Amino acid sequence: MDLVAKYQGVVGRVFGNENSGSSEDSYVERLLDRISNGVLAEDRRAAMLDLQSVVTESRAGQMAFGAMGFPVILSVLKEERDDVEMVRGALETLVGALTPLDHAKGPMNEVQPALMNSDLLSREVDNISLLLSLLSEEDFYVRYYTLQLLTALLTNSPQRLQEAILSIPRGITRLMDMLMDREVIRNEALLLLTYLTREAEEIQKIVVFEGAFEKIFSIIKEEGGSEGGVVVQDCLELLNNLLRNSASNQVLLRETMGFDQLLSILKLRGTTYRFTQQKTINLLSVLETMNLLIMGGPETDPGRDANKLTNKTVLVQKKVLDHLFMLGVESQWAPVPVRCMALHSIGDLIANHPKNLEELASKRLGEEPDLEPALNSVLRILLRTSSKQEFMAADYLFKNFCQQNPDGQTMLASTLILQPQSMIYAPFEEDVNMSFGSMLLHGLTTGENEGDLETCSRAASVLSHVIKGNNQCKEKVLQIQLEAPMPTLGGPEPLLHRMVKYLALASSMKSKDGKSSTSTSENVFVQPIILKLLIIWLSDCPNAVQCFLDSRPHLTYLLELVSNPTTTVCVRGLAAVLLGECVIYNKSNASGRDAFSIVDAISQKVGLTSYFLKFDEMQKSSLFTSAKPFLLRKPLTRSTAASMAEIEDVGNESSDQKNENHPMLTSVFDSPFVYFMKRLEADIREKIVEAYSSPKTQVTVVPAELEQKSGENYVDYIKRLKTFVEKQCHEIQDLLSRNATLAEDLAKTGGNNSSPLERKVSGGSDRVQLETMRRDLQEASQRIEMLKAEKAKAESEASTYKNLAGKTESDLKSLSDAYNSLEQANFRLEKEVKALKNGDIEALKEEAREEALKESEAELNDLLVCLGQEQSKVEKLGNRLRELGEDVDKLLEDIGDDVGADDGDDEEDED
Repeated sequence: MDLVAKYQGVVGRVFGNENSGSSEDSYVERLLDRISNGVLAEDRRAAMLDLQSVVTESRAGQMAFGAMGFPVILSVLKEERDDVEMVRGALETLVGALTPLDHAKGPMNEVQPALMNSDLLSREVDNISLLLSLLSEEDFYVRYYTLQLLTALLTNSPQRLQEAILSIPRGITRLMDMLMDREVIRNEALLLLTYLTREAEEIQKIVVFEGAFEKIFSIIKEEGGSEGGVVVQDCLELLNNLLRNSASNQVLLRETMGFDQLLSILKLRGTTYRFTQQKTINLLSVLETMNLLIMGGPETDPGRDANKLTNKTVLVQKKVLDHLFMLGVESQWAPVPVRCMALHSIGDLIANHPKNLEELASKRLGEEPDLEPALNSVLRILLRTSSKQEFMAADYLFKNFCQQNPDGQTMLASTLILQPQSMIYAPFEEDVNMSFGSMLLHGLTTGENEGDLETCSRAASVLSHVIKGNNQCKEKVLQIQLEAPMPTLGGPEPLLHRMVKYLALASSMKSKDGKSSTSTSENVFVQPIILKLLIIWLSDCPNAVQCFLDSRPHLTYLLELVSNPTTTVCVRGLAAVLLGECVIYNKSNASGRDAFSIVDAISQKVGLTSYFLKFDEMQKSSLFTSAKPFLLRKPLTRSTAASMAEIEDVGNESSDQKNENHPMLTSVFDSPFVYFMKRLEADIREKIVEAYSSPKTQVTVVPAELEQKSGENYVDYIKRLKTFVEKQCHEIQDLLSRNATLAEDLAKTGGNNSSPLERKVSGGSDRVQLETMRRDLQEASQRIEMLKAEKAKAESEASTYKNLAGKTESDLKSLSDAYNSLEQANFRLEKEVKALKNGDIEALKEEAREEALKESEAELNDLLVCLGQEQSKVEKLGNRLRELGEDVDKLLEDIGDDVGADDGDDEEDED
């Protein structure tokens, strides 16, 4: 197999060629050989047990098995179904090979054999099909180990296993059948389906089609509902997977089974004060199911809103509020996470749903005759609880009740009746018979005496919801007058003034342990929440602005708060917005309180540059950039449920966090309020630009030089006055234009560019401003003259460089012509040299030829001479022989014959 060969290469890279791991490799190889080629059944089974031990205890064994073991084990599963013991051993071996060894974890970049084995096994769809077919076997352990093996595969290779199961006919059906098997098998199948349906929409649809809802609620009922164990948790997690982001599945549940069985899980049975950790997790899971139904479906679903409203309507009709109030309000022994999630669910149920809002407004809790409005009970929890998490949940409920519900706001505001002096500072235990508004005012006014303003800030948050966007409620609350704690301190003071007083006290109040409140996380949110109340109160309410400015120290304190470097970015930014509201919603014409006076005060005490920077810093802070439109909840799983159930208070972990990241602040400053602040900031910038661009209404002091001169007739006097007025008009228009430009630049850039005119424009007289403008003009003229001189100098230098450049260009041209001439001369010389070279070679050849002929002729002549001498000797010898009587001709023939015979003998000898 190619995969096995590739895997063997990985084994070699990890464990080396022949050193480390070689003993495990050889041992695993021998065991596999015994399994595949063994004759005795007992020996093969023993080898399977040994192999199972190796892969369960050794990483090297897992690697070696992955390199060579899959073909052998899969062959056993295919061909030896009758040998149940061998099939069990094969499945257990595969489970061991796919299970990570926690005690043998290596470096992060080291190869994980369990993951690689999962990858190798899941690559072939036939392998998954083989495993699913084993679910039909009669043996209990075969089915059990098969489910464990599929779960291990899903944990390590979820995407591939999901695709494989979808491609196998009746694959999901076989898994669903396991839900009706024995308890252990059912639990394993339930866990497998839970993992399988987390992010697989197609599998979710098939599971629902196979009757998942009926089987899930049947198992939950069999296990005892919320009192059940982890099996109930798994059932609810599977249910949530099927409902999350699937409006069609929600509709199917609502129209087939309904919500009755779901709500029955919320019902507390037996001893209501007994809440184990598992029961807490089960209740949190059911409340998460409620939240999924309330959310409706995915954002892209066109029918999401209609489905959400229908679910809300049906749930409230089924009396879900009774169960939620029992968990969130009436059950004092319920854990904090359960109470908080129940309150959140109530807030989600009533959001933008008029009928549910009416149902909540008329809801009463308790027993006859001590029935109490449900909202009163929630407010008491909000003010009394020691859990900041519970406060945020209750505050979320009130925010949703008041949002887009002017009738509900008016109803709550109508109960804001001041209690007698004896009741204002009474302990909380005596507020049972108070109305909602009286209890709220009680919370607003008790913090100062107790030395802790946290209760006051919580009540201020609720009051901000009651009056938000409702001018009628703002005017109603504006009329509330609080009596002074001591008669000697003066008459009654408006509630608005008391809130400003608490705002100032929050920066200097000592906590119960004697430390400054600025150093304790519990007081970080007091000033921002009170500032939020004041911003909402003054928004589009001139009477509230007038009331705020009635006390002169209020403006002074705000200016100091904006400039205070020891406060947080959030507090400085909110104080800047509150100052801006005193400008844009100011209808007063009184000196020192009108919008122009506020702008002058900002410019003089803070500076426009610094003032606008406060907006930019606040918008860039993490509190505003991370604002979410709604609370995002992580899905409850086995890994996260236990930690969520043990959380007692989110505020307990915030001491090491930055002030802007306090959980209460992130809850109070949600996305709608951040958007409201951005719109408000734009209006403030525009209004300040307008204030700088428009003339102020002031008493004009006529200069003494404008008086009529003695002896000057009326015609000349009028002409002189007209000329003076025209000149003044031009200067004033120019001044207003400059002011408008300055303000616009500051508003747009957030004060990045400072200007020396900033303080002088807003507070001095026109004459001083005009003198300043003239000085600036003179300085600008001087700078222009200097720039002109520098420009002339630069032009002169540029001309000089231009001449030099021309001369250099001419020299370069001359050099270029000379170079071209040299090139031509060089070419001509090379041609002549070549021609000369060719002529010399021919001459040398001819000369050599002549010398050779001469030498050959000389040699020939010498030969001829030698031949002549030899011929002469031969003739002399012949004559001598004739004289001696010899026959010369015959002698010459014999000599020739001898020569030929000698040659023949030589040839014979050679042979």
